[in-house]
Amino acid sequence: MAEKKHGQHLVLGQLAIPIIAVCLLIIFNLIRDPGFFSIETKLNNDGNIVLAGNLISIINGASELAILAMGMTLVTAACGGQDISVGAAAAIAGSVFVKVLKGPQMITGGTAILAFLAACLVAVIFGAFNGTLVAIFRIQPMIATLILYTCGRSIAYWINGGATPTVSSPIINAAGSVIPGIPIPTPVIIVVVTAVLFSLLFRFTTLRLYTQTVGINQSAARLNGINTTLIKLLSFVTLGVCVSISGCIGVSRLGLINHETLLLDIEMDTILAVAIGGNSLGGGRFRLSGSILGAYVIQMLTITLYAMKVPSTDVKAYKAIVIILLVVIGSPVVKRWFAGQMTRMRSGSPAAAKEREV
Repeated sequence: MAEKKHGQHLVLGQLAIPIIAVCLLIIFNLIRDPGFFSIETKLNNDGNIVLAGNLISIINGASELAILAMGMTLVTAACGGQDISVGAAAAIAGSVFVKVLKGPQMITGGTAILAFLAACLVAVIFGAFNGTLVAIFRIQPMIATLILYTCGRSIAYWINGGATPTVSSPIINAAGSVIPGIPIPTPVIIVVVTAVLFSLLFRFTTLRLYTQTVGINQSAARLNGINTTLIKLLSFVTLGVCVSISGCIGVSRLGLINHETLLLDIEMDTILAVAIGGNSLGGGRFRLSGSILGAYVIQMLTITLYAMKVPSTDVKAYKAIVIILLVVIGSPVVKRWFAGQMTRMRSGSPAAAKEREV
């Protein structure tokens, strides 16, 4: 029973920062505009009924970030470092996706699946490349992934010969917007499906346990028979799958591939989502739910700033200030100080004094 309570306290402690951040943003927006989170239905350009409003924009707009944050959480937990090439890798995956779709054949459901599998395969190969540098050659993750970060968008440029081809198809439009008859944005559904698949993976395999063990103490994990190299490679390969999903969503939203702007600068937001989610950037214990919440915190903050008419050129500066505050509040130093203050308050309470007398 005591262990169960300890586990519950640990979960709440990890999720405290993103939950508090979400609550503060909700309160702030409701005070500023009571109708900020209202949801309405309307017809889109294709004549389909869709949900609209700031809340839908937040949940929908954070889809790619939330999926990348899930994969980044595994890499961070296992390797104690971050992959800064996810945006560039997503551009490569998106370019492959469009390359297959732009073949001579008409775009069908089978073609779309084939294009996604091709994009996934390429993203996994690049993920395995990064994982090899980290797991086998023991290069720091941020340094190892700097290679793909630097050249990834150039590779995406070469795949389509420097062009920005468009993709016009009801199937692709549905993947990036809504499925006819379902008013919920398709990217939101994809996020839910991805989260469920991760949950099932952790439930029926030992991946979560092994990943956390490797991140906490590699030597101990190796002595217990865990293949630390394989676990690290798996984390990068899993991130590669998440990269391909995000890249294909990005292409489907726009109906074209622009290697220069697709998921540009999403790397830092992904790392911040993991950090805001209460996960240690040094590896070890992790919670995907925290990273997903962190992604929505970042997107909610962005939408809030735009709603306040903050110029787009200033949004990143305001986001940086708020995120610094959140990260500092969630730092181990501040947490230890707060825990110490709570301990002193409890020890000085009348109930504690009465217990000491007894």
